[in-house]
Amino acid sequence: MTILKNSFYLVLSALMLVACSSNKTVSNQGGQQFGAGATEKGAITYESLVEKMNKTNEMPAKVTGKISEVCKVKGCWMTMVSDKPGTPEMRVTFKNYAFFMPMDIVGKTVVIDGVAAVETIPVADLRHYAEDAGKSKEEIAKITEPKRELTFEAAGVLIKN
Repeated sequence: MTILKNSFYLVLSALMLVACSSNKTVSNQGGQQFGAGATEKGAITYESLVEKMNKTNEMPAKVTGKISEVCKVKGCWMTMVSDKPGTPEMRVTFKNYAFFMPMDIVGKTVVIDGVAAVETIPVADLRHYAEDAGKSKEEIAKITEPKRELTFEAAGVLIKN
């Protein structure tokens, strides 16, 4: 009976580990891949995406750029920026909330594969993002208007080495 009981706990533990590992990540020579993964092949620069989005409200894209911020709560979003002054930042979320980013990737270059869109972000969402970013209550209270911005829903991410 003890062997059966121990076998049951071993199988149960293995199932729990598999069930709890929702952050699908694979490491390879090119970097760490998350979600459906992404490769550098065919990726455009963040600056090129911004230019293309001046002519459309939504498009599939594979984009490479630098990360300036990651959600401090659980890595459920990140912000991509340009080195070019005056270029707006872009919030990147993850398709179906299926994976999250490590919180230590600020300053790293990534490739994201998914859909870019220009959206109006409601005040409640903007306040939620500010809270996740660790902003003060005073800073959050100053958010009173929705904001039209470039967003990206990534199905896959490659954090480059």
